[in-house]
Amino acid sequence: MAERSPAQVLDVLARDRKLRVFVRGGKLEALPSRRSTRLALLIEIAHAFEPGVRYSEREVNRVLGAIHPDYAALRRYLIDEDLMERAQGMYWRIGGPVLSDDGQVG
Repeated sequence: MAERSPAQVLDVLARDRKLRVFVRGGKLEALPSRRSTRLALLIEIAHAFEPGVRYSEREVNRVLGAIHPDYAALRRYLIDEDLMERAQGMYWRIGGPVLSDDGQVG
């Protein structure tokens, strides 16, 4: 099971002072151009994937597509920032903080 559902990820983004400007109508509308802001956003998005669990490309696309229409760009950014890895059509989370049992970053 994912640490956070796509809806929960979007809720966290919408409540974040720096990231909420990118969320509109319950979806991520744009990706930040500034790397530091984009990385903060990607770290929150990575929480939609459970560390150590392998996901098919189809499943990753479904989860990311529920967050932003350009799921391929999100997928590339997650890999480029060493938050996810891929091999042979499978993806898994490799970086970023892990949530504690109460849903807080720990």
